[in-house]
Amino acid sequence: MHTNKQFNQTDNDRIIEMAWEDRTPFEAIRFQFNLKEQETIELMRRELKPQSFKRWRKRVQGRTTKHMLLRSETMDRFRCDRQRQITGNKISKR
Repeated sequence: MHTNKQFNQTDNDRIIEMAWEDRTPFEAIRFQFNLKEQETIELMRRELKPQSFKRWRKRVQGRTTKHMLLRSETMDRFRCDRQRQITGNKISKR
């Protein structure tokens, strides 16, 4: 499956940032950017360096916070209340 959706660099950066965040589920990315989970994975594979992508995949596989249906009922926000606002994408991209 290859996505035909084109995003500008700002949108790409935001999608990558959301994908890295532990509390942001794939459903939030789909809601905001209309990207399915598989399309998000493809974007990450395309935009990140190979080692960064592998590290991300290992991190998110099986993580219940990345899927709304698997989350605890007490988790009602996408971001930790102690998380600071990120002003620039510091993720290692191609």
